[in-house]
Formats: sequence, structure tokens, C-alpha cells
Amino acid sequence: MTKEEELQKLMAQIEQYKQQIESLEQQNSYIQAAISDYTRAKLTLENLDKSEDQSDVLLPIGGSTYIDAKAKDTSKVLFDIGSGYVIEKKSDDAIKKINNRIKDLEKNIEKVNSIIQQVQNEATDVSMKAQKLYTELQQGQN
Repeated sequence: MTKEEELQKLMAQIEQYKQQIESLEQQNSYIQAAISDYTRAKLTLENLDKSEDQSDVLLPIGGSTYIDAKAKDTSKVLFDIGSGYVIEKKSDDAIKKINNRIKDLEKNIEKVNSIIQQVQNEATDVSMKAQKLYTELQQGQN
């Protein structure tokens, strides 16, 4: 393999690393959005626990649109367990489950960040090799 071919190969590797890092950062953003969503749900449950039954609430119906409603019984909530199934839980139990989900997502962020760092290190190594090879090629042309 010629030095030019090797340089092209290294440049292609660098581009692959760049795409991989972008994908991982996007994954990180999705996880962070899920954490924010769970955090909002937890805060809402905590605030509803402090309120009285029949309290006025704003009910989100999607598209950043809300309707006025009354909270009939705030001691129980419907909790999504996956695949479209929900179960009724006490508010405190739902908050505990939400906290567990947040902790799991935070662990996932740590894992993704670790992978990002590893890929960045590998990309740096390849980039240094490419730079060295490019310098050798430039000096060979002089």
C-alpha cells in the first residue's frame, strides 16, 4: 500500500469516528430528554401529592396545548410498564419507580460518555498518524 493510499484510509477512519461520535452525542441527547421528561413527571406527582383532591390542574393534551381539569384522586396514578400496558400505582410508588428509571438513564449517559471519550481518543491517535504521514508525503515531494 502506498503512503497516499494509507493516508486516504486514515482519513476515511477519521470520518467514521466523527460520524460515530455524532451518533453517540445524539443518543446522549435522547437520554437527557427522557431524564427531563421523567423529572417533570416526578415533580408534578410531588406537587399533586401536596394538593387537595378536586384541585384545579392544567392537563397537557399534546402539541403544547393544555386544558383546565380537576384532579379527582391524586393518591393513585397510572404508570406505564411498557408495550402499551399501564398499571395503577400509589403516587409514592410511582415516584420511586421514576427515580429508578432516572438513575438507570444516568448510568446510560455515563456509559455513552465513556464510549465517546474512547472513540475520541482513537480518533486522535489516527489523526496524529495521518498528520505524520501527510508531513512525510509533503517532505518527499520537496
